[in-house]
Amino acid sequence: QVHLVESGGGLVQAGGSLKLSCTASKSTITGHMAWYRQAPGKEREFVANIASNGAYTNYADSVKGRFTISRDIRKNTWYLQMTSLKIEDTAVYYCNTLISGRPYYNWGQGTQVTVSS
Repeated sequence: QVHLVESGGGLVQAGGSLKLSCTASKSTITGHMAWYRQAPGKEREFVANIASNGAYTNYADSVKGRFTISRDIRKNTWYLQMTSLKIEDTAVYYCNTLISGRPYYNWGQGTQVTVSS
């Protein structure tokens, strides 16, 4: 079983930046690496993913042009660089991998991102 650990969240003012990290407990990861988020009172939603070979990325419309997903295979880690943060980006951010468009592993604890005005 692969365990996913998210880190890098925090409190930031609107317009600021944060970089999230996700580290997997094993070097062999199944699927495409992804980020999701869940805001209070809302369902968890897709944010971004990167192909397992790094060939392409996808983003939710709400974060296009502001967030960048990347990965470091050697470290079993993928990242979410978030810039121009908005109050509506406030959420718990989770990482996972995607198989056939669906999250594959059990969810981790997530990392809280709070954007203030």
